[in-house]
Amino acid sequence: MRMLRDNPEAAPVRIYGTNVDPGAPALMAADTGEVEPRRVASEDYAEFALDFARRHSIDVLIPPRRLDALAARVDDFAAIGTKVMCSPAASIDILTSKSRTYEAARAAGIPVPDWRVVCDAAGLRQAVAELSADGSTVCVKPAGEYSAFGFRILDDSPLSLSDLLAPPRPVASVAAVADALTRAEDEGETVPQLIVMPYLDGPEVSVDCLSAPGGGLLTGIARAKQGRYRILLDDPVYVDIARQVVDHFGLAYLSNVQLRHWHGRPMLLEANPRPSAGIFQTAYTGVNLPWAAVRLLLSGSAGPLADPWLGGRIAITETATPVVERVPLAVVQESVA
Repeated sequence: MRMLRDNPEAAPVRIYGTNVDPGAPALMAADTGEVEPRRVASEDYAEFALDFARRHSIDVLIPPRRLDALAARVDDFAAIGTKVMCSPAASIDILTSKSRTYEAARAAGIPVPDWRVVCDAAGLRQAVAELSADGSTVCVKPAGEYSAFGFRILDDSPLSLSDLLAPPRPVASVAAVADALTRAEDEGETVPQLIVMPYLDGPEVSVDCLSAPGGGLLTGIARAKQGRYRILLDDPVYVDIARQVVDHFGLAYLSNVQLRHWHGRPMLLEANPRPSAGIFQTAYTGVNLPWAAVRLLLSGSAGPLADPWLGGRIAITETATPVVERVPLAVVQESVA
C-alpha cells in the first residue's frame, strides 16, 4: 500500500481493501476496508467483487487471491469502469496447479525438478522410492494453490538430540504421511493430488516481475532469502528464467517466479500470476513496481523505469502499530484458546 501512496508522481491514491478476517491488519491500513465472504464458490466471489467495485467506484482492482474467479469476468468489471490487473484466465488455470505448471514449463524448456503426482499411499511410497534412489531428500506438498500449507520434508531417520534442539522443520515420515492418506480414504475424505519431488537446495530466490499484457518482461527483481535478510541479486540467470516463464504463460502486469536449486542449477519452484507478499522489499531498488503496473494498466505505459539498485541486502524486521479500537475480551480469549 505504501508504494502506491508514495508513488513517484505524487498522485493522490485512495486504497480500498477486503479480507475474510475482520481483524486483518490490511483492512486497518486501507482507507476503506470490508469483510469478504469466506469459502464461497467462484461465481459468488466474483459477484461480491463486482458489487464492491460498483459501490465504491473502483478504478483498479489488484486481486491477491481468487484470480481464477475474477479473470473470466474482466469484461464485466470493465463495463462498470473497473480495470482488473490480472493475467489471462487460461494461464491462471494452469498456474494454480503445480503439476500442470511443471508439465507446461518442461515442454517450453524451462528448468523444472523431477516430480510425481500421487493421491494414495501406494503412489506415495512408489514415488519416494523412485526419487530417493540416488540418495536425494524428498518432499511432498499439495499440487494445487495452497501456498506453503501441506508441505513436508519426508525423513524416516530417527530423531537425534541435535534435531530436537535445532529450529523446527516441517518434517514427517513416509509412513506417517501414507497412513494419513489411507485413513482419509477409508473415512471418505477427498484426497487432493500431491506432488512428490526432490527437496531443492537453497537459497530460495523470488523474482518480482513487471510485464506487458500478453507477456514481455519489462523488468524483474530477484531477491534471495538469507535468514532475516534479503539479498537483492545482481545475477541475470534468475531473471532470465523468470523472463521465460512470463513469456511462455503470457503473464501480465505483476507476477512472481520462485526458484530453488538442484545440483547448483536454478529450478522453477512455482510461478504466481499475482504480486508477491514481499513485493514491498523491491522498493529499496529504486523501482516502484506496483505503481508502474497501475500506470501500465490505466494508460498502456509503465512510464520511465530506473535501472534497479542491486547487489545489496535489506533486513526484514517487525514493527508494532497500535489499533485504535478495543478488542473484545471474548475475541482475545478465543484467539489464545
